[in-house]
Amino acid sequence: MKGSLNIVGLGPGAPGQITGEVEFALMAATDIVGYGPYVERAATPGAVLHASDNRVELERAHHALDLAAAGRRVVVASSGDPGVFAMAAAVFEALETRPEDHGLDIHVLPGVTAMLAAAARVGAPLGHDFCALNLSDNLKPWALIEKRLRLAAEADFAMAFYNPRSTARPHQFETALAILRAACGPSRLIVFARAVGGADERIEVTTLGEAKAEMADMRTLVIVGSSTTRRVGRFVYTPRSAP
Repeated sequence: MKGSLNIVGLGPGAPGQITGEVEFALMAATDIVGYGPYVERAATPGAVLHASDNRVELERAHHALDLAAAGRRVVVASSGDPGVFAMAAAVFEALETRPEDHGLDIHVLPGVTAMLAAAARVGAPLGHDFCALNLSDNLKPWALIEKRLRLAAEADFAMAFYNPRSTARPHQFETALAILRAACGPSRLIVFARAVGGADERIEVTTLGEAKAEMADMRTLVIVGSSTTRRVGRFVYTPRSAP
C-alpha cells in the first residue's frame, strides 16, 4: 500500500475558510495528526486521530512520516496556513534527517492564514509592502525579535505579529509596543484581531499610543500599519503606492 502525507491549513477558524482541496484530503485520510484542538477541528469519520501537545512539533512530524512510510494516508493539520509558522517547516526539518523517506508522496495544501483573515476584517492594511513576525521566543532569542522589530519599523513596513503575548511571557509584548512607539510614533494605527472567524471574535483598531499589552493574547493577530496606513470610514487600508 502506497502511503501519502498532506500537510494542510485549516484556516483561522471559520468552516467556510477551509479550502476544497483540504476538505478532500481530510475525507480521504486514514490518520490525522496535529495539535489537539486542530485535530478536533479536522476530525472526519473513520480517520484515526493522533493529538499531541503544542510544543512537540518535530516528534509529531516524525510520527506522521512513520505513518506515511507504513502506507497510511496521513494528514498533518495546522491552523491558518501550514507554511506560516506552522507544521510544514517542521515536517521538512524531520524529513531532512530521513533520506530513506525523501521519495514519499508529500504535499503542502495552503490555507487562509490569520494575518490575511484579520486584514480582511478591517479592510486592507497589508495593501502595500508588509512583513510577518512571530513574537514567541520559544525557537529564537528575544534579542533577535527586538532587532527585527526595529529594522521592520525602520523600513516602514506594515507588520503582522503572530503569538504576541502568553501567560508564560506576559511582559515581552509591552517591550515590543515600546520599541514600536519609539520607532513609529504614538499615532500609528494598530489592529488587534482575536479569534477571527470564531464565535468569540473581537476586532479592535486603535493607535500605538492607546494600545495596551493586555489587549493581546495567543489567539490575537496584531497588525501595525506603515506610515501611510489610514482609516477610511470604518475601514483601515494602506495605499498601494509609497511616497
